[in-house]
Amino acid sequence: MNCKLSYIIVGLTLSASLLASCQNKKSKDGRTDTYSSGAITFASDESFSPVIEEERELFEFTYPEAKLTPIYTNESDAINKLLKGEVFMAITSRDFTKDELESLKANKQFPRSIKFAYDGLALVQNINNTDSCISVDNIRKIFNGEITKWSQIYPHSKIGDITVVFDNPNSSAVHYVEDSILGGKPIANKNVAAVKKTEEVIKYVEENKGAIGIIGSNWLNDKRDSTNLTFKKEIRPMAVSSIPVANVQNSWKPYQYYFYNANYPLVRTLYILLNDTHMGLPTGFSNFIISQDKGQKIILRSGLLPAYGNLTIRNVRVSE
Repeated sequence: MNCKLSYIIVGLTLSASLLASCQNKKSKDGRTDTYSSGAITFASDESFSPVIEEERELFEFTYPEAKLTPIYTNESDAINKLLKGEVFMAITSRDFTKDELESLKANKQFPRSIKFAYDGLALVQNINNTDSCISVDNIRKIFNGEITKWSQIYPHSKIGDITVVFDNPNSSAVHYVEDSILGGKPIANKNVAAVKKTEEVIKYVEENKGAIGIIGSNWLNDKRDSTNLTFKKEIRPMAVSSIPVANVQNSWKPYQYYFYNANYPLVRTLYILLNDTHMGLPTGFSNFIISQDKGQKIILRSGLLPAYGNLTIRNVRVSE
């Protein structure tokens, strides 16, 4: 995937008179929220919760009259809530489908999608497993059931069976594997499990030497490191190669720069899906997330690649 950065400045200001008029006007649907005030609920895939929580907290600090209540769930549930009108905003790793757009527009709705970041789908392993390079071809064979043991990839390995763990059976990670790695086919490997959330995936990998956990890369960032070049110490991210035989020279870990130059092969686009005909708080929050001065800086610090803004590249010596 080629991740192209757009250099767009997104404004967050409205005139005082316009905001005042919006605040005093009640819409036909009963909503009273405005661009920067009121209360709404939105839905998000749970795997994006670390970065979305930072965005929400800063938005509410910036606009004290705004209250955002997140529902962190799986991607399918988040989109269904949006389609049913239970929420007006959903954070996902995919755009609206053609059928979803047509259905909403037929009901005189106003669906929109906004790209806000690029995320790496990370494969994490137990720190005691020293075989840390893997190819996309082998990943595909693991999911379709052709590879079930570590020794099939690394003949010297004594670990045994490979167990793959997802955060949720309906999560964005599962959808990415089925759509982008397996070409639309379902996962066939019987030794694949799903828990309820990302924290449980990390815990499972910590406790099981033969496990591979599939998580969003924003969970790997050690917040003590302002360079985003270290990962959580309890687990190890695997280096992934697009070459059939992976080695340390042709494999890459989920660093921001490797998303940017397309070396890391498992990159996905993150979206804000909106159905906000009122143009109220969901629109205000989404514009805040893509604003260069605040929202996109949070994206950068989280370990993801911002969709908007100038990116400064610098060399940093990393010791592992």
